[in-house]
Amino acid sequence: MENTALITGASNGIGLELAKIFASKGANLVLVARSKSKLDDLKSELESKYKVNVLVIAKDLSAANSAQEVYEETTQKGIPIDYLINNAGFGDFGMFAETDWNKELQMINLNITTLTQFTKLYLQDMLKRSSGRIMNVASTAAFQSGPTMAIYCATKAYVLSFSEAISNEVSDKGVTVTALCPGATESGFQAAAAMDESELFKGKKLPTSKEVAEYGYQSMMKGKTVAIHGMMNYIMANSVRFTPRALVVKIARKILDKA
Repeated sequence: MENTALITGASNGIGLELAKIFASKGANLVLVARSKSKLDDLKSELESKYKVNVLVIAKDLSAANSAQEVYEETTQKGIPIDYLINNAGFGDFGMFAETDWNKELQMINLNITTLTQFTKLYLQDMLKRSSGRIMNVASTAAFQSGPTMAIYCATKAYVLSFSEAISNEVSDKGVTVTALCPGATESGFQAAAAMDESELFKGKKLPTSKEVAEYGYQSMMKGKTVAIHGMMNYIMANSVRFTPRALVVKIARKILDKA
């Protein structure tokens, strides 16, 4: 492949599995996450196994201008980014009036602001070369409001809408933009969002991060704009268009509530 993929949130879950996929295809990597130790371990594994070059950047991407700082580092090192994977993100669970604002502000900064800034910075370079692929990780949560996860669902709705719009803008310019929309996945997400006891996760056999990553990679390489993982997720995501909005919200509340 002899290209370079930049993957955020690469220390675990879908991001980690995407790093393995790209390395197995011969791509060099720029891996970004908060945990330097986890990234260093992954770097050693991938460089040893696949003989690729891996640059590790430990960064809190919820901080202001963190995307700009990563961009400047890759630019100064002369590393053009051929594949941008905006995977980093997190959720929270609870009634909006009772949840922590500082955590929610970090969520908005990470899920929306940093993702958008990364896209703008690297998209401009891709357009100059008339080549490149971007994948923004959204969620099936993007298709409806989510009581008890109000901000998370709203941020993912932004990611989906934003990605579809940019995909259209660059459709004839040699660059593709894909919104990957996984449903509930076996990863660290539910624990981080305090959702282990919700109906969405408890007692369910979920697809693995590897399965979702493989689907996302294939969808991105095909230039697919919206990639919804799993047939049932596809049906449910599209069925909300034909269901009264008030009913959709009630159903979402039941699914997200604790079992």
